[in-house]
Amino acid sequence: MPLKILLLILLFLFSFFAKAQNETPKDSTSTHLNEIVISQNKKTFTNSNGNIKVDVANSIYNTIPNPIDLLAKLPLVQVSSDREKISIVGKGNPLIYIDNQRATMNDLNALAVADIKTIEIIQNPSSKYEAEGRAVILITRKLSKKEGFKTEISETASFKKNYNNYLGFNSNFKKGKLEWKANFNYNRRNPWENHSIAYEIPQASIVSNYDVTANSHVKEYVFGGGLFYKINEEDYFSVNVSGKLRDDDFGINTFTYNRNQDVENNVFTWSENSSNKNFVNAFMNYSKRLKFIDTKFFAGFQYSNYNQHLLSLVQNNFKETEFELSQNRDQKFNVDVFSGRIDLEKKFKNEMNLEYGALYLNAQSKSDSDIFDFEQNENTILNYDFKETNLAAYTQLSGKIKKADFSVGLRLENTNAYGKYKSNSFSSIDKNYTNLFPKVEFSFPIDSTKNVSLNYAKNIVRPKYSSLSQIATYINPYFLYGSSINLGPAFTDEISSSFQYLDKSVKMSYFRTKNTANYSFLFNEETNVLTLTEVNFKRESGFTIDFTLPFTYKIWTTTNSLTFIKSKVEDDAALFTSSKPYLYYYTNNSFKLPKAFTYMFTFWGTTKQYDGVFERKANFVFDMSLSKTFGKNWNCTLNYNDVFKSTIYTEKFTVNNINSKSRYLVDANEISIAIRYSFGKIKESEFKEKTVNENESRVR
Repeated sequence: MPLKILLLILLFLFSFFAKAQNETPKDSTSTHLNEIVISQNKKTFTNSNGNIKVDVANSIYNTIPNPIDLLAKLPLVQVSSDREKISIVGKGNPLIYIDNQRATMNDLNALAVADIKTIEIIQNPSSKYEAEGRAVILITRKLSKKEGFKTEISETASFKKNYNNYLGFNSNFKKGKLEWKANFNYNRRNPWENHSIAYEIPQASIVSNYDVTANSHVKEYVFGGGLFYKINEEDYFSVNVSGKLRDDDFGINTFTYNRNQDVENNVFTWSENSSNKNFVNAFMNYSKRLKFIDTKFFAGFQYSNYNQHLLSLVQNNFKETEFELSQNRDQKFNVDVFSGRIDLEKKFKNEMNLEYGALYLNAQSKSDSDIFDFEQNENTILNYDFKETNLAAYTQLSGKIKKADFSVGLRLENTNAYGKYKSNSFSSIDKNYTNLFPKVEFSFPIDSTKNVSLNYAKNIVRPKYSSLSQIATYINPYFLYGSSINLGPAFTDEISSSFQYLDKSVKMSYFRTKNTANYSFLFNEETNVLTLTEVNFKRESGFTIDFTLPFTYKIWTTTNSLTFIKSKVEDDAALFTSSKPYLYYYTNNSFKLPKAFTYMFTFWGTTKQYDGVFERKANFVFDMSLSKTFGKNWNCTLNYNDVFKSTIYTEKFTVNNINSKSRYLVDANEISIAIRYSFGKIKESEFKEKTVNENESRVR
């Protein structure tokens, strides 16, 4: 059925296009002028040394209803099925910046696509970005100096396995030196999830497999608002508040086969779950030019809070008898983060630029677990407190030596982490470590069309605060998804080089990561319960070769990316199999058709992956969309995603002598229609904000 629909839509588009091309315009002069305007439009994609910049404001991308779906359409960017994580192929989780300011997924959800000017994927960020990122997604919002107001209302109806609805409201107002921005989104989502895992524990003579399905009913309230006051041309003051409130009711059905020694069980597990996840972020900025030393000064304060409460009532039915209550699980997690920072920047007459600054961050989290076991008639209560303090100082010098551009930076970070169960007299975590993070970049022009660049960077990836909690998801009597309070940071050294010819580039890089985080199994021999959780593996190393090939021909704009990757994961507890190169490919094609139509299709995929420990199947995903603009105020976009229903992931690995094979079905097959209406008039905004908390992405 999807293939027939695809063929019909393609046939319609091509016939429409052919008809439009054969039509004889009544006014040849007007047609000629229109062609001149089109030829002067900016390119949708530009490429510099493998860093891809996308012009959102002047392309079909401005019709996509939300920023998460927008990012999913871009090269190298992959969004998880729960829409909570973003990764860059070969780079892991990127830092997210909005107007050169650190942001999170929650901030992305509170951002209106109508406010976005460009998005840039930076694969070798300089030392002005904190040490945690091997890649950066930089979102730049529109800038303007004109007064007025503009309001935009959007509605998206999405049809997957279940119906989903997204309603958005965005408003800007500017008068004199004062600017106000606000947005509100109300989402009703009904996500469907399914996965299965088959595993063997030879030392305990256990063979088991399960198939689990979850149907959720999610209500989300996403909001953001702020005031910006421009003191003069160089000084400003701003405050901003954003957040996301989520209520989630979901039932989980699990069918399990388990054989322990000679005892076999078929179990049907039903759990009723209620979850609340709330995130609030607020910050205040002040920027001033210190004229007596000709230095730009910035000071800011930021507060973030994330709160989660999960209630679960679990029942089991053994061998098709009757349901019996198993567990009543009440789990809470809360984290508060306060941070403050100072940045100074001085430019010299010889094109040198010196930046330096300092940061203070304090995070405190509480994790409370209250589990009543009906079978054992006992209650288990655990309360875990965690504190972390970060102190950082950095300096960066950039400029030009003859024809070569350079940037040299150094960052010093001290981390003090302490964790303790209230019932214990001793601490579970007590760490104090200091690290230096250098970053160096040189760029050498060969001529006006070619240049070569060299980069070195040392990075750190710290675990999310919620990864250090006790919250676990009950799957069946033998299996849990859990967190790990002992998860530590990972450190990466990376060196890369790129060659650029016009807008085409090839980039090569080598990286080596110590204490990389991966999923592992922990088996409790007393209870025979297996827990899947993240732990630190010994190391990961690898290299990538990345080709970026964009071009434009008349109405057709295409961007193509090919990345050859070879990585090797190693750990003493994991079985090493083989490490082989694999290919990631991506192509995006958009066509500007007559009558204000725009058609776009994208497909991406990977070949089969072997990285030493994990084996993953090949995949292929095809999306397409058709957009139509009506006058100056209305826009309608039809999307058909994952046309061939091929978003299926499989994974095999052996760790701690436990063999497993998993299969994940992602509910990505979607037909959606988005309608957007705007009124009022204000050209872009000059609203500015600068985040203070450089670990903000961990607050979830």
